[in-house]
Amino acid sequence: MKLRTFVPEDVSGKRVLVRVDFNVPVKNGKVTDDNRIRAHASTISKLLSAGAKVALVSHFGRPKGKPVPEMSLAHIAPDVEKVYGVKAKFVDDCISPLIRAELDSVCSNEIVLLENVRFYDEEQKNDLEFAKKLATPFEVFVMDAFSASHRADSSTSAIMTILPSYAGDVLAREAEMLGAVSSQDAKKPYVLILGGAKVSDKIGVIENLMKKVSKILIGGGMAYTFLKAKGFKIGASLCDTEKFGFACDMLESAEKLGVKIILPVDSIVAPAFDTKKEDETNIIEGNIPDGLMGLDIGPQTRNLFRKAVSEAKTVLWNGPMGVFENPIFADGTMAVGEAVAECTAGGGTTVVGGGDTAAAVIQFGLADKMSHVSTGGGASLEFCEGKELPGIKPLII
Repeated sequence: MKLRTFVPEDVSGKRVLVRVDFNVPVKNGKVTDDNRIRAHASTISKLLSAGAKVALVSHFGRPKGKPVPEMSLAHIAPDVEKVYGVKAKFVDDCISPLIRAELDSVCSNEIVLLENVRFYDEEQKNDLEFAKKLATPFEVFVMDAFSASHRADSSTSAIMTILPSYAGDVLAREAEMLGAVSSQDAKKPYVLILGGAKVSDKIGVIENLMKKVSKILIGGGMAYTFLKAKGFKIGASLCDTEKFGFACDMLESAEKLGVKIILPVDSIVAPAFDTKKEDETNIIEGNIPDGLMGLDIGPQTRNLFRKAVSEAKTVLWNGPMGVFENPIFADGTMAVGEAVAECTAGGGTTVVGGGDTAAAVIQFGLADKMSHVSTGGGASLEFCEGKELPGIKPLII
């Protein structure tokens, strides 16, 4: 999928509003992970190099339409300056009449950072009048917040009906890579790896990609719904009971289509997900006894998954294989991550969904060994479900 992107002539000397995603984790007033800020560096650099006067707008937290001091983007300003190597002039409103003056006075190594757009209730209602106020000081809009592109908000959707609009580098790259693995032309063997807690979160992806993939590897909590559907006892493991019927139907559909489903043959089990002692865990093949829950794929399953990934030319991975935040249950997710990295090195196209999966590959130091790590969890899922994303649709060429 190709999006309309800007060239220097589109933005030179113009006042440009960039929708970014600075919804980063903060603890005790300090940013603990600046990856989302870093993601936009290329877009910001290109705009400044082209002579644009740049202002950034983002949401931060869930202020529910009113100012919340703890969710002010003023807290992010020092990190923005550090990452981009520029001075960030903070304006404590996103529709202030002062914005135009600040833009007109910026130097080549300065940008303007606007206050949290979700301090206004109108933002999440995709209110056109609010979008007009947001757009008033600007001549061009650049949408670069892929992780917010599945939301029809004033700053991601309505504003594109007002200003000449372009995709930034983050958005363009996401559309290109997610488009490649969602396409009917994706190279085979194509392996879809699914994990995480709930079957319901992945139904749309499964339905959209079932006819395009060669194999589906299922781990994480959602695997136990499928194992139960196949007649296994799963103990106290997660089971998405409302989607049990879907699991049964999916297994049947896959068989008819010739798509191989690979489920765990062994699991790392324990009495609770927050178990801290390895001697409280066991490797169980087949049925899981009552009182125990599967919290990671076992060594035999890791080998099965590695083999499937090693034969792939295309891989899409969404969802961890276990409770990777607990080191005792991280080995399965790490093993899959290493296998996907090896596939990339061998010339395969590998895409990692956002959210927990992105967090895992970053934690394990594997992010730069993938073809692409998405910046959006919900957005990447909806894209791969085949849905039209309101923050992308107007930019498709």
